[in-house]
Amino acid sequence: SAGGGGKGIRVAYNRKEVEEGFPAVRAEAKGAFGDDRIFIEKFVTAPRHIEIQVMGDKHGNVVHLFERECSIQRRNQKVVEEAPSPLLDEKTRMAMGEQACALARAVNYDSAGTVEFVASGADKSFYFLEMNTRLQVEHPVSEMITGIDLVEQMIRSAAGEKLAFKQKDLKIKGWAIENRIYAEDPYRNFLPSIGRLRTYQAPAEGKQGDVTIRNETGVREGDEISMFYDPMIAKLVTHAPTRIAAIDAQAAALDKFLIDGIADNIPFLGAVMEEADFRKGDFTTAYIKDKFPEGFAGVPPTPAQEKLLIATAAVARAFTARRATQTSGRINPPNGDTRDWVVILDKVHHLTSVALDEKGADVAIDGKKHRFDTASRPGARIISGTFDGKPFAVKIKTAPEGYTLRLRGVTVRCLVATPRGAELHKKIPEKQKADTSKLIVSPMPGLVISIDAKPGQEVKSGEGVAVVEAMKMQNIIRAERDGVIAKVNVAPGASVAADEVMIELA
Repeated sequence: SAGGGGKGIRVAYNRKEVEEGFPAVRAEAKGAFGDDRIFIEKFVTAPRHIEIQVMGDKHGNVVHLFERECSIQRRNQKVVEEAPSPLLDEKTRMAMGEQACALARAVNYDSAGTVEFVASGADKSFYFLEMNTRLQVEHPVSEMITGIDLVEQMIRSAAGEKLAFKQKDLKIKGWAIENRIYAEDPYRNFLPSIGRLRTYQAPAEGKQGDVTIRNETGVREGDEISMFYDPMIAKLVTHAPTRIAAIDAQAAALDKFLIDGIADNIPFLGAVMEEADFRKGDFTTAYIKDKFPEGFAGVPPTPAQEKLLIATAAVARAFTARRATQTSGRINPPNGDTRDWVVILDKVHHLTSVALDEKGADVAIDGKKHRFDTASRPGARIISGTFDGKPFAVKIKTAPEGYTLRLRGVTVRCLVATPRGAELHKKIPEKQKADTSKLIVSPMPGLVISIDAKPGQEVKSGEGVAVVEAMKMQNIIRAERDGVIAKVNVAPGASVAADEVMIELA
């Protein structure tokens, strides 16, 4: 009842989930807020999370700065926010705004606050959730569409000034999208990630044509991300005249946001920005579960993206080979000299010819010609430019025999070899994966809260055997198959690393 930020919330579909979730919710609430009181309410399926930004002063004036939609959530915590909402029409917007202002007036509210609602995507009916009497994480999107600095207005109101604007003065100008950058691994159910930020390069901020990019962060390169705090490390905001333009600007900015040393959720965010239903505005708070029912595993490249990634890998390899001739003292081949490579992507061999020049390269992939213009050079972690005239930015990391490439939620491993090397590669047997089915590991670094199994005990697949706390969240560790506990390697109170073996099955 004292909570926020998605902490201390569970959905229970049956008695067993109530028995497991009730003590976990109380413990999370006690640890995060010092108050373990909880309440139980009916769970409403297929909702939209819409909130109204209000602003009041000490003279009884209250206005609303329209709505924000925050339906894209994981673990009941917001991930993507936007303003205005693609769901609301003007009539519903006005009704929600009037009710939010009425609530603020009823309590003599005199600062920035947020009134949250659950809205139905079917008939636009809406229901009060709560009022947050503070500035929300996602307030920048409201600032971007109204031009009002909410922090400034809070200070002016606290100093006793009257609001300098009335409701009729406020208009929606364009569209704003905010993505929360989290230190977490989207490929492992968004588990927290800790470590040192070896690289932290945010996209350039400011106005670029009709688009404005804004990045709010509290970290810098070299900082340590620990298990003791919320995993959010940045808020990336884009504003443009239309929703699609703001989404496209987000996708492009995410491609230029480079983080190394910890896992981050940028691949997931990039995939959401490209997903069809999100782009149409057709989603609910169950979006992540509906779109990725087996968990996020990346998205496959489109045919156009595949060609771009193949070209990027081949050009990067050609640049590296040319640099090697310079450092060896050999004569550098002239611009326009063509060299053949084979790019192996998802076990498919693509014959790729690269002719470097001062502006980039002419590239032929499986016989089809393309133009690759770039100012990036060997060693760059982001290669950007235009491919067949269209702008791009691809994150690239050297891997054995090739590269790992990231783009718009796509992560691929490309091997790049000479034609002879590619022939030999076909003869290399695949490495067999070790059997780890008997090992129950901690999926994240954290603190062991409880061990709920002992040697000799039979367990069923899906049964909870331990609880690990990380970044203010308690995570139930479950057996992945039926078995008998052979050995328990950790005790409550111990710190565990990611992938540390906690329990072994016979």
